Amino acid sequence: MKHFFYILILCSLMTCRGIDRPKKPQNLIAEDKMVKIMYDLYILNAAKGVNRKLLERNGVMPMEYVYKKYNIDSLQFVESNTYYAYDPKVYSAIVEKVKAELERDKNKYEKLTDEEQKAKDSIKQIEKRQKDTVAVPKKADN
Repeated sequence: MKHFFYILILCSLMTCRGIDRPKKPQNLIAEDKMVKIMYDLYILNAAKGVNRKLLERNGVMPMEYVYKKYNIDSLQFVESNTYYAYDPKVYSAIVEKVKAELERDKNKYEKLTDEEQKAKDSIKQIEKRQKDTVAVPKKADN
């Protein structure tokens, strides 16, 4: 996933070499919103990698979903992305914010998973103790 953005940045830089700075689009997506959009694209890209058929079966088209969610169109996204990608410092800052959000969420979900596992382990221990106390004692042979 990390490589995806590095490749995107590299491609953007290579295509921008020798090209004048793009004009600021009239409908430029704000940096904050761009971070949220790219975050969602990361998540959707990861989901697509895990189970593409499930997304297709449910009719989830990642880009269309993002366009609808943020009330943007493909041209607005492409122009805004191109504009930000031209300035490596700005684009890098956007990518770093996305990475920070992803890391924060990853830690949150790992913590929840650990807590769930501890709860399951505790329940298993309690069930085992209850099973042990309910066990029928064997009759002594006379």
